This record gives sequence, C-alpha cells and structure tokens, in this order.
Amino acid sequence: QVQLVESGGGLVQAGGSLRLSCAASGSIFSISFKGWYRQAPGKQREMVAGISSDGSTNYADSVKGRFTISRDNAKNTGYLQMNSLKPEDTAVYYCKFHWAGRDYWGQGTQVTVSS
Repeated sequence: QVQLVESGGGLVQAGGSLRLSCAASGSIFSISFKGWYRQAPGKQREMVAGISSDGSTNYADSVKGRFTISRDNAKNTGYLQMNSLKPEDTAVYYCKFHWAGRDYWGQGTQVTVSS
C-alpha cells in the first residue's frame, strides 16, 4: 500500500511564496516522485512541474521562473517551491508518484492567492 500526504498549501497574497511537500510511505521500494499538477474550479487538471529519474525538470510555461520542483529520494518526498504567486495560481495542487507500474496521487492541497 502507498500513502501520500501533502502539506504546505494555504492562503497567501499575490507576490508571496508557499512550499508544498508530498511524502510517500508504506511498503514501498523504488517509488519515484513524478511531479505536481493542479486543478482550478471548472478547469481540467494540468501539469505544473515534472521531474525525471535523471533529475531533469520541466515546467508549465505559466510557472517557469517562479516555481521550482525538487525531491529527496531518501525521504520519498517531493517539493514545490512557489514564488511570486499570482491569483491565477489558485487551485488544488496534487502530487504524483509512480510505483509498481501505476501512478499514485496525493489528496490535494488548496492554494489560494489573493489579489
């Protein structure tokens, strides 16, 4: 079984910062953190940032230069540092891990950016 616990969301003013965390636990081995997604009300879930096994990263154009994805393999934890937040970043953010041939999603954490 895989359990994912997200934390770090909240309410912040435009221009502020938040750091999201997503920790995986359970009877896991070689689980891999894949990235962060978000879903705003009335919109489809979209990829925000991804990280490959070799450490290369990719970002949605809308967050390039403002968000940074990282991971700590020893802790089975992924992170998303979000700076210069904008109201349009408001969404529920989900982390994704991959293990034993399938994807696992976090429960989601709300990020709200006020103008």
